[in-house]
Amino acid sequence: MNPEDLLRMIDVLHREKDIPKEVLFEGLEEAIAAAVRKRLGVGEDLVVTIDRKDGAIGVEDDEGEYEFDLSELGRIAAQACKQTFIQKVREAERDVLYDEYETRVGSLINGTVQRFDNDNLMINLGRTEAFLPRDERVRGETFSPGDRIRGIVLEVRKDGPRVRIIVSRRHPDLVRRLFELEVPEIADEVIQIKRVVREPGYRTKMAVISEDPKIDCIGACVGVRGSRIKAVIDELRGERIDIIRWSDSLETLVMNGLKPATIHLDHIYSDVDNRAVVVVVDEDQQSLAIGKKGQNVRLASRLCGWDIDIKTREEFEAEGFGVAPGSDPRDEGDAEFEGAPAETTADTTSDEAPTEA
Repeated sequence: MNPEDLLRMIDVLHREKDIPKEVLFEGLEEAIAAAVRKRLGVGEDLVVTIDRKDGAIGVEDDEGEYEFDLSELGRIAAQACKQTFIQKVREAERDVLYDEYETRVGSLINGTVQRFDNDNLMINLGRTEAFLPRDERVRGETFSPGDRIRGIVLEVRKDGPRVRIIVSRRHPDLVRRLFELEVPEIADEVIQIKRVVREPGYRTKMAVISEDPKIDCIGACVGVRGSRIKAVIDELRGERIDIIRWSDSLETLVMNGLKPATIHLDHIYSDVDNRAVVVVVDEDQQSLAIGKKGQNVRLASRLCGWDIDIKTREEFEAEGFGVAPGSDPRDEGDAEFEGAPAETTADTTSDEAPTEA
């Protein structure tokens, strides 16, 4: 290979694989040096250098420079040199991909379903593949080769000569990233997503807050006629999403988190030592507060970070907590509740959770 062809090869590899030219030059120098050492029977002190401008190859060791023509390598040594260089290129390509995707952990990626590997999915990302394990898929979701798919980059690691990119569709950050795409106010940090909790395929609760009092954080996430939240629900294949207003007050957050059940602030009793909350509800609100198979209260507990126990007034009194409130303070004109703003819960589906597939 003459110097011009060598430089042209380096340039093509650099543009096609996005590998830095210096890395390619160093890899080729090491490959040629290994072949020359073997051909001449010399030690490791022999060094090969390639001029970055004209492609001239220099060979030298402690004793000085060698006059050596690569055509003298012979077929076996030349083949060994080629294989060594290919290996160096693969390692460099792996490192480039690793550096690119390692910085994207937690980010949203788009790809195309390429094939099935047992119960796992291989996703084509263009330059490489991603791996969607069975335990990171949402139960009931089905995909076919050629389908477009979105997911969260969960982990990136080097696996031999390849980079393994693990993707998730179960992670709560998938909901967060989808709303960042659909709601400009979130991307601009005018609205903050404080917390997202999720039972994939069934229900999500997301707490939001607005940095601008003039902007309704819940209304912005729902969109005109529900257009924004509908786009996210469609991507999640019909998963129900409740959007609530975040509060630094535990009682208010619990009250909001248990929606669509109606809860009153003075019916919430916290135990700071055990990080537990007892919520007293009317009998007709108990099943709504608990949700199907305990889903609503379970998600609310995770959203607040406190254990929540739902009790009726009779259960509250029978267990020796004292006398439960007998009436709604709002009905008595209690000043604490007068003029309190009504919360909204973004909910575009029925109260029942989807039947498990």
